Amino acid sequence: MILILSVLLALVPLLGIVWIVVYSSVTTVDGLFMSLILLAMSGIVGLNVLLELRNRGTGAARPRLAGAVSTASGRLTQRGKVQSVQFYESGVGEPNKSIVTLTDGGSSSRLLVMEGDMRNALPVGQKVEVTFRKESGHNVLVSVDYP
Repeated sequence: MILILSVLLALVPLLGIVWIVVYSSVTTVDGLFMSLILLAMSGIVGLNVLLELRNRGTGAARPRLAGAVSTASGRLTQRGKVQSVQFYESGVGEPNKSIVTLTDGGSSSRLLVMEGDMRNALPVGQKVEVTFRKESGHNVLVSVDYP
């Protein structure tokens, strides 16, 4: 359904360009810039349609967390050395968040956005195995092991 709506939204600006050409206002500055704006809109939505079709054709799913291991209960596990923990207080009614950077000893690092203050639970420089679950769009810490 969304794909059909996107195709329609890609075609509507092209109809506007046809209208501008038919009423011969393409030679004016207004007609020229309106045509360029409509072409840009159509191109952006058309590219979205093509990318969506490509993803459906290859069966590509939503990208998962790199290195995340899913357990039987639907919980995710990440391992690594805690490089940094940054805490951010959110506005009223929103949960506070911590951004945790885990490294695997090499050059790659992973960012985890966790709900709550993780500065005491995940000490910097410590190797950890973090188990968390998704709850209403947020990562909620379940357990921390120090292997």
